Amino acid sequence: MNDKNIMESHMGTTAIKISARDVQVYYGDNHAIKDVSIDIEDKTVTAFIGPSGCGKSTFLRCLNRMNDTIDICKVTGSIRIDDEDIYDRRVDPVQLRAKVGMVFQKPNPFPKSIYDNVAYGPRIHGLAQNKADLDDIVERALRRGAIWNEVKDRLQSPGTGLSGGQQQRLCIARAVATEPEVLLMDEPAAGLINAEIDEIDQILRRLSKEMNISVVIVEHRMELLDSIADRVMVMDAGQVIAQGEMDDVIKSPAVRAAYFETT
Repeated sequence: MNDKNIMESHMGTTAIKISARDVQVYYGDNHAIKDVSIDIEDKTVTAFIGPSGCGKSTFLRCLNRMNDTIDICKVTGSIRIDDEDIYDRRVDPVQLRAKVGMVFQKPNPFPKSIYDNVAYGPRIHGLAQNKADLDDIVERALRRGAIWNEVKDRLQSPGTGLSGGQQQRLCIARAVATEPEVLLMDEPAAGLINAEIDEIDQILRRLSKEMNISVVIVEHRMELLDSIADRVMVMDAGQVIAQGEMDDVIKSPAVRAAYFETT
């Protein structure tokens, strides 16, 4: 199933934020990502779906060079954000990750206060001139993460003391505190109850439509994607086998065989 044109729709006139061409990823001898060439539109929500182990999270980690932290990993091909080659030797991965934030499947707040969790990125990137600026940044980020009202009176309490859903929203707030242009989310609703999933849904809508962030998400919950995803990429065995709007993509026989009938 190597037909990348299955159900592919036209990209329209929307600007391209991320462009990947002939991307290959190897973990030692394991060829994990094969010949991926896709465009991701600016200020939209793009979802990656597919069977477990098909390469979704691996590809996601290519977009902010998180795979650099794995010694045996090799990435080839071209990935450009705003037409800049992010694998160019002159690109600082730390600065790249301020522009391309990430929220992981399992909430991972720092062993710091709620305030310091959110303030960490703005501090190291010099985004605040003084304490008042930093306070404003923290409050704005916590509001965007839909958790301000729950924590505003205990900002010095440990972030690890929050519930699972609250920790995930704290991690979203931490990720958006540096005003990223792209936000990567690796199954952000995993392990959450329905009410918490609804909160994540609302946050994602706001991030894309109000903050103009390009969101790239790996997610298995079709009910979540159906309400937020502008475009869907389907992966199988390290390749993108289909892409387009949700309703069109899920009708493809290849997609049903690779994803819906195996999960």
